[in-house]
Amino acid sequence: MAIPIPESLKYDTNGLIPVVVQDFASGDVLMVAFANVEAARLTGETGIAHFWSRSRNKLWKKGETSGNVLRVREVRTDCDRDCLLVVADPAGPACHTNARTCFGEHTPTAAGAAAALDAVIESRAETRPAGSYTARLLAAGLDATLDKVGEEAGEFAAAARGESTERVVAEAADLIYHVAVALQQRETSLTEVLEVLKQRREKR
Repeated sequence: MAIPIPESLKYDTNGLIPVVVQDFASGDVLMVAFANVEAARLTGETGIAHFWSRSRNKLWKKGETSGNVLRVREVRTDCDRDCLLVVADPAGPACHTNARTCFGEHTPTAAGAAAALDAVIESRAETRPAGSYTARLLAAGLDATLDKVGEEAGEFAAAARGESTERVVAEAADLIYHVAVALQQRETSLTEVLEVLKQRREKR
């Protein structure tokens, strides 16, 4: 999907412009990189973030080796048009250290946790690694996942009627996970569900 790139950008004397990458779901800053004209063009044309590596002196697509691409939703510029903000859905950790962000691990927001779960499920759908429960569930199809959703909903309800709080939370987590897999199979996500809840909250 093509993404509009702001026009009349002010590149520095090396032909580069700084790029701040923001997680669409959580609003967290994931990383900072640089782009030249070609990287900006490819980002717009492919919908996948491209940058210019100053250390390697070459164009690079984020995630080209790790698979942790950044699927771009929007590209904005600041008031001086000399910096870009890329709003994206990360398909995995943004940092080369395998941390979610280049600014260190921290307690994620609910939206950030949902986005991270969505990213893991999407990655399993694409790579289908051996031994992955999620990959097996996806391969079994939507009906099988929905059967598990029903099973987990029953276990959650039973726990909520008298089990310990710890058990209730664990069963709720199992239920939410299986719902997230089903949403992936329906080509949507837990993140989209949270967005609907946010809109409903704002109307109340």
